[in-house]
Amino acid sequence: MPRQPRLDAPGLLQHVMARGIERREIFKDDKDRKSFLVRLAVILEETQTQCYAWSLIPNHFHILLRTGPTPLSKVMRRLMTGYAVTFNKRHKRSGHLFQNRYKSVVCEEDPYLMELIRYIHLNPLRASLVDDLKELDKYPWTSHSAILGKRKNPLVPYVSSKNKQEKPEKSLAEKTIEDVLLHFGNKVREARRGYRQFVEEGVDQGSRPELQGGGLVRSAGGDKRGLLGRKKDERELSDERILGSGDFVANVMKDANEVLDQIAKFDISLVELISRVCAKFGISVKDLVSKSRNRQLSQARGVICYLAVDELGYSGDDVARRLRISGRGVSDCRERGKKILDNPKIISEYLT
Repeated sequence: MPRQPRLDAPGLLQHVMARGIERREIFKDDKDRKSFLVRLAVILEETQTQCYAWSLIPNHFHILLRTGPTPLSKVMRRLMTGYAVTFNKRHKRSGHLFQNRYKSVVCEEDPYLMELIRYIHLNPLRASLVDDLKELDKYPWTSHSAILGKRKNPLVPYVSSKNKQEKPEKSLAEKTIEDVLLHFGNKVREARRGYRQFVEEGVDQGSRPELQGGGLVRSAGGDKRGLLGRKKDERELSDERILGSGDFVANVMKDANEVLDQIAKFDISLVELISRVCAKFGISVKDLVSKSRNRQLSQARGVICYLAVDELGYSGDDVARRLRISGRGVSDCRERGKKILDNPKIISEYLT
């Protein structure tokens, strides 16, 4: 079944995860990890997106973001596409680096902000990348050590020597760490002790599946129809894109112009999608799958590839077979389609 569209709005707290294709490594060494964090730091500051927690595992990453005026999709596109290009060039490889799309879960702040920060920061310990909490305190590839002041925060953008004479305003990354510590006290040393104790109390809690969103949907195989008629408290976990109470779920869905029990906004077959795009461009399916590279056909292929893979969740292989192009061709077409469809209103014209 095609994936549901992501939920997004300024100010939403989002737990974002992405894995390497076929669970392969996306970070082979410290140079890769530094490259990823430098890119993330610049993007966060430029888009005014707050990052409360991050953790880099060899084959995946977790980040906890609060979106600003820039949509999450654009933030993640810049981060993942830019990093993939750098990674592939450095390691002399080609093709996709990440497995499908990133996963994002909208989270209710009051009950879940600190729980998710702790959950994300304990990932290296759960993955046996460190032996104990004492080692985690100084581990450089999660923001836990920066909050404790044990390591420099890599998400603070680099300031050139020319500008160092002027006292710069605090970066968003610095302010965000201060926001986290304020949950544990007004004095930095006291707050760090409280935060560290809070993290220690979570060591024995395990993988915490209840923090991953949409429990009932997962158990129902992704079909929400079985949730119709359930009581409010049973529906609170009814959307895999949201982690929060029933009221929070309803408000998020309302803000996103969705209905709580809508099965899926987009449920379109590849054949139907191709037909719609061909009609919009005034071309035939026969011309579309031909070897012709004229501009109109190239644009139509780009639109189909982007919508099919990035919005509807179809695999690149499925699209390649339908359009009679290579997997690399699908990747190139997706990039072309992104530029053409860089507006939610344009996308909705094809999918609704």
